[in-house]
Amino acid sequence: MYYKHLFINLKADCQAAILEFIGTTFFLLFGLGGIQAATGEKLASSGMTSDVEQVLYISLCMGFSLLVSAWLFFRITGGLFNPEVALALLLVGAIKPIRFVLFVIAQLVGSIVASALVRVLTSQNLSVGTFLQQDINLAQGVFIEMFITCALVLSVLMLAAEKHQATAFAPVGIGLTLFACHLFAVYYTGASMNSARSFGPAVIAGFYSDHWVYWVGPILGSLLGAAFYGTMKYIHYGKLNPGQDATNDLEAAHVTEEVRRNESLQFWRLEIGSAGFGGG
Repeated sequence: MYYKHLFINLKADCQAAILEFIGTTFFLLFGLGGIQAATGEKLASSGMTSDVEQVLYISLCMGFSLLVSAWLFFRITGGLFNPEVALALLLVGAIKPIRFVLFVIAQLVGSIVASALVRVLTSQNLSVGTFLQQDINLAQGVFIEMFITCALVLSVLMLAAEKHQATAFAPVGIGLTLFACHLFAVYYTGASMNSARSFGPAVIAGFYSDHWVYWVGPILGSLLGAAFYGTMKYIHYGKLNPGQDATNDLEAAHVTEEVRRNESLQFWRLEIGSAGFGGG
């Protein structure tokens, strides 16, 4: 009976997965295409381009590509484009298991197609793969990927999955988060944060020995981000700083007063309950 329930929305899930494949291809075609252009320009200029300029260019390409792509597909599929984001949404109950599996398949295939398109459309060998710098060991690589993926997952959960007045602008915050994470990690690990993003180029150009880092690190980051989000929901984080979604001071004051009143009621219920238990 439970298994039948899983497949109730199979048609919609398949349609969403096809569009998620298109969205992932769109996102990575321009993101990876920008990286290909950056490395190609550096080779053409005999290495005259500054490494800092290249890092900034790559970070902008990936961050802006996600911002635009997520905004286009946000109301269609959610604009995930990332197995680790899909995993976090599964863990918090935002998507169902069947849609999760179909989305992950769509994202992996979309990454392969985007990587193949970048290779075909440019005249150089594909140079958009992720790998660790020589002075970065495997443990460092895993933890860097874990923490930056956690940041990306939290931005999705807090800005998109959590509904509020600024939800429509969630792609902006998520794209800027990806941009910031790239500024930190692109030199050290390539700043994957997305197993599909690393998998597609590896299928086309070949796998590095440390490819597993780009599965273990992001998955751990997804688990960490989902656990942190779940903890915040458990403690009802909205009462810690109430009124942040208010449109004016009067509304903010009303919301704050309502939260305090509810806290007082809860306190007195606990006190009365304790007194009743003791007297019994």
